[in-house]
Amino acid sequence: MKYNIMTTNNFNLPERLSEFLNYLSVIKGKSINTIDGYRLDLSLFFRFLKLYKGLCPQNIEFNDIVINDIDDDLIKEIKLADFYAFLSFVENQRSNSSYARARKVASLKSFFKYLYTKSKIINENPTSDLDSPKINKRNPVYLTLDESKSLLSSVSKTNKHEKRDFCIVTLFLNCGLRLSELCSINISKIKEDTLTIIGKGNKERTVYLNNSCIKAISEYMLERNSMDILAEYKDALFISEKKCRINKRSVENLVKKYVLEAGLDSERYSPHKLRHTAATLMYKYGNVDIRSLQEILGHENISTTQIYTHVDDDKLREAVKSNPLNEEMKNK
Repeated sequence: MKYNIMTTNNFNLPERLSEFLNYLSVIKGKSINTIDGYRLDLSLFFRFLKLYKGLCPQNIEFNDIVINDIDDDLIKEIKLADFYAFLSFVENQRSNSSYARARKVASLKSFFKYLYTKSKIINENPTSDLDSPKINKRNPVYLTLDESKSLLSSVSKTNKHEKRDFCIVTLFLNCGLRLSELCSINISKIKEDTLTIIGKGNKERTVYLNNSCIKAISEYMLERNSMDILAEYKDALFISEKKCRINKRSVENLVKKYVLEAGLDSERYSPHKLRHTAATLMYKYGNVDIRSLQEILGHENISTTQIYTHVDDDKLREAVKSNPLNEEMKNK
């Protein structure tokens, strides 16, 4: 099924890009979300390339630019300067942040590395000297402990799916799940206090459930058992009004709804920010070491997890107060 989806979506893409995306799926085992990211980035680049090189009308709608006619000859002509022109375009014309541009650089590097080392249609890799934009480190946005409690309390008992929505918010705030991970939870993968999920990069990970999560799931299951569910979704934990597995957009909307009802900024707090909240609360109140937090969150690199070591202002404040010179000055 996964391969058929890939083939259908690749119909209007350059042949080499289709081959690359299938390689990522079949050989590298990348997730559909990851592959979609590559498809979007590289399609954007090829549309820009045709416009930049005058290979299509200048007044054409950007998304209407046809790219399935891009062949090996054109690919072989691509130079380093073309990539920097593209990065300038997405920064100035599409307001891409340094994070978004860095992702596009990573996509370009992966694709042209494939063309150079695997399909061998180019004799040198034009992205070998392509630099990635400098990314300024930002502390994660998260809810405080009191705000988290307010959010949980905001799930109205008059809501038709109160038990489901409360369970969703509880899992976000306690387990630090990604949005896609939460939507993909299957009942058969819940065993006592453990939950097995497929995380980023199709990697299997065990999530441990605390008492709050176990209770929320148990109470929701009473509601779920009375729901009419399509046969193919009988194993899906979270069910939507359409009798099927809940989708990411629906979860985003319900989180936004309860964030608003809790009196918080709905533009500031998304499901991903709830993941940040879970990680921050575990680090701040649970004395969780950074390696354990890395495992809990499913981060491939410890550097990704280390952002949570910089968010605890209270600890920093106490550290400064604990300086023995502080006491010396107070006694004078």
